[in-house]
Amino acid sequence: MPITSLTPSQGAVGTSVSINGTALGTTVSVNFGGAVVSPATVSNTLVTFVVPSTAPCSGQVSVSTNLSNGTRTNAVPFFVIARPTTTGLSETCLPAAGGALTVFGTGFAAGGTVNVGALTPVAFAAGGSNTSVTVTAPAHAPAGCFDSQGVTVTTAGGTGTAGTTLVDYYNAPSLTAATLAPATGPAGTETTISDATCLIGVTDVTFTDSAATVFAGLLFTPIDDTSLVTAVPAAAAAGAGAFTVTTCGGTSGPAAFTVT
Repeated sequence: MPITSLTPSQGAVGTSVSINGTALGTTVSVNFGGAVVSPATVSNTLVTFVVPSTAPCSGQVSVSTNLSNGTRTNAVPFFVIARPTTTGLSETCLPAAGGALTVFGTGFAAGGTVNVGALTPVAFAAGGSNTSVTVTAPAHAPAGCFDSQGVTVTTAGGTGTAGTTLVDYYNAPSLTAATLAPATGPAGTETTISDATCLIGVTDVTFTDSAATVFAGLLFTPIDDTSLVTAVPAAAAAGAGAFTVTTCGGTSGPAAFTVT
């Protein structure tokens, strides 16, 4: 049996494959499933060829060579791996520190990497689900308050189409330089928080009163990326309290408000 192995034994259209064996020096063509392919190089122990565009999208095919004396070598299997696709994500946004991200699509069972923009790819093992994979997305600090990164999956079958799925990275909001108008008043007072940063996609506003009671889920009205209007809870205890703001990027530090 002249053919002993293929290197690699799986791949996609365009993959360069080495046929290893003996007595291969008179090879004139390669049989790849139902296609006949011209070899790229021929020697007595090695024949190379490229998986043709006529290969099936996925599945096993037989590989053999035709020799100049009209005979055909033994056949060995090659598995065509489908190019992966991405159709969606479990999260539309992540903090700058990164976090768990599930990618939905097809063609993931072979294992490979999840690529988030130009960040370091995250490897995942073969043998899992063919339609979803969960990884820890790498950290990324946007230059501004947020930016968008494309998510693709790369396997032995190739890389999915870019631009079909995006995840937004957010920096945490900050109230360090914020001003409150007013900054004092009785419980129930409406106040405007201004001069903050990255108040984009606010998901929660909280108030912690002097008794350390935390009031979450306060109603608020966004004005722009640096300001919003909210109110001190009616049940807040008198004394020094503080507001915090939460977005996909995290929770801000406190902005002081004194309940009179």
